[in-house]
Amino acid sequence: MDFEIPENLRMMADTVRRFVKQDLEPISQQVEEEDRIPEDVIQTMRELGLFGLATAEKYGGLEIGCLGECLVYEQISHANACFRTIIGTNNGIGSQGIYLDGTEEQRERYLPKMASGEWIGVFALTEPEAGSDASNVQTTAELDGDTWVLNGRKHFITNGNIADCATVFALTDRAKKARGGITAFILEKTDPGFFVGTIERKMGMRGSHTSELIFDNCRIPRDRVIGGDDMIGHGFKTAMKCLDKGRLTMGASTLGSAQKLLDLSVEYAKQRVQFGKPIAEFQAIQFMLADMATQIYAARQMLYHAAWLRDTKGSVVKEASMVKLFCTNMANQVADMAVQIHGGMGYMKDFPVERFYRDLRLTRIYEGTDEIQRVVIARQLLKEGK
Repeated sequence: MDFEIPENLRMMADTVRRFVKQDLEPISQQVEEEDRIPEDVIQTMRELGLFGLATAEKYGGLEIGCLGECLVYEQISHANACFRTIIGTNNGIGSQGIYLDGTEEQRERYLPKMASGEWIGVFALTEPEAGSDASNVQTTAELDGDTWVLNGRKHFITNGNIADCATVFALTDRAKKARGGITAFILEKTDPGFFVGTIERKMGMRGSHTSELIFDNCRIPRDRVIGGDDMIGHGFKTAMKCLDKGRLTMGASTLGSAQKLLDLSVEYAKQRVQFGKPIAEFQAIQFMLADMATQIYAARQMLYHAAWLRDTKGSVVKEASMVKLFCTNMANQVADMAVQIHGGMGYMKDFPVERFYRDLRLTRIYEGTDEIQRVVIARQLLKEGK
């Protein structure tokens, strides 16, 4: 068994680590307070190729593979979670539908723009009545000559307010629903009848915005069906294919945050003095640090192995859900212990621990809740047992 990270991926991770230390960590609190990422930082991300990590080289990307992406996200998430989110949709669910199932013309039109960071792509599946029950899409699309007309509303769309294009899932056959009645479309922000609705106010994840997308007799050309006419009705399958990698990269993001919280906790425990000595000398603190480190170690091995499997063998439905379930829960537990170690200071907004604690709570919900991951894992186990 070879546990060595390839040299090119190590070099990429080292480059990103320096960028995080020099550029991202110093402004993390500023981003939290202003609820925005400075444009010059986003431009540096473009120059580093971070918007095109997953995109094939022929479309202008770095094509570093799933393991490479995970290594990069792990480093970026040592800072503020919004830095991963701004590039995440372009590398993940915002572009994957086009990359996996799109026509060559669609790939050539959209992927280079997303890989360069010129355009932001998003994934519009979730609706008020279609959350964990993703098949219950109510947005409709009807063919009118050579034009599709969309009506409906999506919500909780990450980067929706800054999206230049969106992969949108709509009903084209209400009777069939997810079994041949949902189609994936590409929409552009300039399409008539396409509007950004409410920008949500969230508990955390400041600097990353989530919004409604509204389609009011939104008219798009017939050739905007992802994959062309032959893929009409196959949109739900496209959506499910997009989620596997996102669940792995979510695991990487939470792993990076957990590692940062451990580092902060070790440093604080050495400095904080109570009863005449550093709290690091108390067994209760040592046990928490040991538990944090052990969980992080287990999560890292699981994540790297699953990412390697995806790069070498393809589909990792069960493993991706395992990673999402384990890593996000691990990071939330680590965050809780970090607050406990920091005591009252851990509850103060002047310390990054408080921000990590709030931001991480969302990770057990989006891109599939804990409960949905368990359903996916169990179904795969039962299927394999046949």
